[in-house]
Amino acid sequence: MSTFQELGLNEDLLKGITDLGFETPSEVQEKAIPILLNEEKDLVALAQTGTGKTAAFGFPMLQKIDIDSRTTQGLILSPTRELCLQIANEMKAYGKYCKGLNVVAIYGGSSITDQAREVKRGAQVIVATPGRMKDMISRRLVDITKIQYAVLDEADEMLNMGFKEDITDILSGTPEDKNTWLFSATMPKEVATIAKKFMKSPQEITVGHKNESTDTVSHEYYLVNARDRYQALKRLADANPDIFSVIFCRTKRDTQKVAEQLIEDGYSAGALHGDLSQNQRDIVMKQFRSQQIQMLVATDVAARGIDVDDITHVINYQLSDEIETYTHRSGRTGRAGKTGVSMVIVSKSEVRRLKSIERIINKKFELKEIPNGMEICEVQLMSLANKIHNTEINHEIDKYLEDINALFEDTSKDELIKKFFSVEFTRFFNYYQKSKNLNVVAGDTNRESREPSGNAARYFINVGEKDGFDWMKLKDFLKEVLDLGRDDVFKVDCKETFSFFNTEKEHQEKVLAFFTDFKHEGRFVNVEITEDKPSRGGRGRGNSGGGRRRDGGDRKRSGGADRRSSGGGDRRSSRRSEGSGDNNRSDRRRGSEDRPTRSRRSESGDKDKSAFKTTHSRSGRSRRKD
Repeated sequence: MSTFQELGLNEDLLKGITDLGFETPSEVQEKAIPILLNEEKDLVALAQTGTGKTAAFGFPMLQKIDIDSRTTQGLILSPTRELCLQIANEMKAYGKYCKGLNVVAIYGGSSITDQAREVKRGAQVIVATPGRMKDMISRRLVDITKIQYAVLDEADEMLNMGFKEDITDILSGTPEDKNTWLFSATMPKEVATIAKKFMKSPQEITVGHKNESTDTVSHEYYLVNARDRYQALKRLADANPDIFSVIFCRTKRDTQKVAEQLIEDGYSAGALHGDLSQNQRDIVMKQFRSQQIQMLVATDVAARGIDVDDITHVINYQLSDEIETYTHRSGRTGRAGKTGVSMVIVSKSEVRRLKSIERIINKKFELKEIPNGMEICEVQLMSLANKIHNTEINHEIDKYLEDINALFEDTSKDELIKKFFSVEFTRFFNYYQKSKNLNVVAGDTNRESREPSGNAARYFINVGEKDGFDWMKLKDFLKEVLDLGRDDVFKVDCKETFSFFNTEKEHQEKVLAFFTDFKHEGRFVNVEITEDKPSRGGRGRGNSGGGRRRDGGDRKRSGGADRRSSGGGDRRSSRRSEGSGDNNRSDRRRGSEDRPTRSRRSESGDKDKSAFKTTHSRSGRSRRKD
């Protein structure tokens, strides 16, 4: 492997590298830096998150720009505020000995006037989010007509976040003879389109295979009933006492809900999603980076830009709609040469999606079992023993030893040790001694094992694929508007102009009452009770058991003859589509497996007393930080 000196970097940059403690270049740095230093050409670099891409384009840019000029010569676009600030800070650290260097970060949520003032002072390099950059260009607060180098960092994520139009507008205002360097973890069609439009015969380098996960991350999955998903998450946390993790959920609501549950159960957790203000996001991220928060529950969009090297685990509490997103999630761990674990909690109906992910990341998932109660008790006991063994003695305790010794004068060494460890061990033992086995035996995972029962209500709804729904989007829509748990809506079957779904009968009145007079995108959504029984030809026909009109009256629908609204047409149900939701009702009873009370309070010392309930439990308990 080369050294940074052999790559051709100048003395000022080498001194900065030494201060940062870098020893040898990463693979992407070793491949990209010589090309960017010695050639004036466009580059597409495909490398997983956490492989050192910032330095791969940062060092060449700093060496090639004219620091004596106040003209903006380098533009770096990144998807999020957090990543924008991180890149800007790293560029400043790389150019610590480059006298006169001015790197300015431009992002939303901060004063545009202050940022414009910094640019006017003479910014050779601007690091920006696309939205704020486009805004400043339209206000003529920044001039990018003379830039020589444009970098699209995490290009796939920027396009996933809807920045394609902004990126196109920004690059259209830059010189045609500039060099464009595109860095991305994956290469979807949208990224290829941008590359084709704005780059001239780019050279492509790839670290590993396209979309492949790094070798420093192991991939595990745990098969449980959908209703046991949260209990499985808690056991995985308890089985890893030193966990420092990001937990991914699909929606903002689920993110907030899981974080609140963890906090109430005594864990040091926080939520990161789009409904938080910028100040709240900053507080959560500050606590996470300092490890005052050990379990950060996040949506995919909010987590973009999280760059923390010491994350031990990524837990996929729910898989994303987009299979490629898994690459970005797992890339949050196993960074900077460290190893990490990516865990996926799945129900039987979701297992088949792992096969698709395996093909993309070119890695196999290992099926593991959720640990049982006694295994967790053993892990916790030995973790405590090791921490006590390695604890440095605080001699301020010496003045109390006489009283302590008198108290335990008649206690033997073995008995004292047992008493001491029982304080911690007994809590876990009492909690887990009668706990059930959460693991599900792998079997036929192509269909849901749960069939409609006498306790389930089947509904017809007059929206379908023409309204932009598939089974997963419709399920999320229903649980959102009805305020139900993810697993309270099941057997979702989405047709072209109508759909079917199930809930338990206890929710029937709530469902029908809600949709009495409900509009979606300007038209009424009608929901009626149906049996959806299979006909002689093997296809189901919606035989109504009596629906409810928008005016609250009762009506009969026989044999699908009444074709209301866009739900018209023969209401037939072919075999329910695969993947029609999770197969079990969510366990709504919080007392079914309650968390034992944590004995130590949070050490976060956070002085912000804001009302949002994302980083502190109501009771003040917190997972202790040792």
